[in-house]
Amino acid sequence: MAVCDTCHNDYWMSFDVETINGERYTFDCFECAIQRLAPVCEKCSSRIIGHGVEVEGRFFCSAHCAREGATSDLAQRICDSVGAHP
Repeated sequence: MAVCDTCHNDYWMSFDVETINGERYTFDCFECAIQRLAPVCEKCSSRIIGHGVEVEGRFFCSAHCAREGATSDLAQRICDSVGAHP
């Protein structure tokens, strides 16, 4: 059995995740993996589980948060096109 790096539960169905940096983690469920590895939205602090939106190196959970959190004119124009109906 392996111990979860997030909750420290000792579980026989644990799984390992290796990041692009070569860091290796053990988790007993996806919830713990998300808690440990998912980035946080810079606007609302939600965990970004889906694709999210990246603007100028900043990560947001949605187009709405990206629009609200964008600071430069370029970032604002990028955000306006995300999620817009064609």
